Amino acid sequence: MRVMAVRRAGGPDVLELVDVPEPTPGPGQALVEVHAAGVNFMDIGVRQGLFWTEMPYPKVLGVEGAGRVRAVGEGVDAIRPGERVAWVYAPGSYAEHVIVPAAALVPLPDAIDDRTAAAVMMQGLTASHFATDFYPVQPGDVALVHAAAGGVGLLLTQIIKLRGGRAIGRVSRQEKVHAAIEAGADHVIVGTEGDFADEVIRLSGGDGVHVVYDGSGPTTFQGSLASLRRSGTFCWYGPVLGAPGPIDIMSLPHSIKIGYAVFSDHVPTPEALRARSEQLFDWILRGELKVRIGATYPLAQAARAHADMEARGTVGKLLLLPEDAA
Repeated sequence: MRVMAVRRAGGPDVLELVDVPEPTPGPGQALVEVHAAGVNFMDIGVRQGLFWTEMPYPKVLGVEGAGRVRAVGEGVDAIRPGERVAWVYAPGSYAEHVIVPAAALVPLPDAIDDRTAAAVMMQGLTASHFATDFYPVQPGDVALVHAAAGGVGLLLTQIIKLRGGRAIGRVSRQEKVHAAIEAGADHVIVGTEGDFADEVIRLSGGDGVHVVYDGSGPTTFQGSLASLRRSGTFCWYGPVLGAPGPIDIMSLPHSIKIGYAVFSDHVPTPEALRARSEQLFDWILRGELKVRIGATYPLAQAARAHADMEARGTVGKLLLLPEDAA
């Protein structure tokens, strides 16, 4: 089978399509035929040598996808060969087949296609964590969503609106405004620098927002702080773009609360993973959550997908299609 691997840290050019033997599932595992794999900033971090540092080279990238179970190992009875499934964290998902712990697989409803499932797992669960758990948005709350036309931002904006909140989106380019508005953003700010706080405060009615969701790196950190109202909440995420540096807790303004949100805390057990995923699927099936796939690429063109994502010119979710690997 073919996989997309790296033999050293570097730019998109270090990605290479290689042939490896098809693996056999061990106890508690399943062999899954990958129909679509999600592209995430985490994958870029692995490629750059920031994550999975304990793992030897070559490393097969990717953690998210959807497909069909081919075989199961000893002790697996909750899923069967032939079932359609999705997963959010299984290293090695940039491949034609991947080994996944059976407990980490989510059954797919017939009405949810593979590409939609692969596009919603990581970023959908992330957005759900942010808006229902880390800071449970309440009716009337005003939220600032950075990268509002990205995979997380589009889903997050919709969930904020589902919960009765108002969303101020921020995007890097004018051509991304329409996507943010389609997702439900009440206002959209365009810019790449950190000088947006005054506009956010004006749009929020003069008090600042209740919550900021910021995965845009250190450039926006101070502006996000300044956009919050008294006792507001700062949800920080996205380590690939860099951290803001040491924080003097006594310098934080307006009694705000700040934290680093990690989606895995939203799904700490197989039961929670299935329940949260079922909620996403239910929203999709009811037409309340729309998943935007920005582009698809053959597995062999993973380097192009990485380059496009790093250029910050994409809108929505990027997917690799292993069936088009050649």
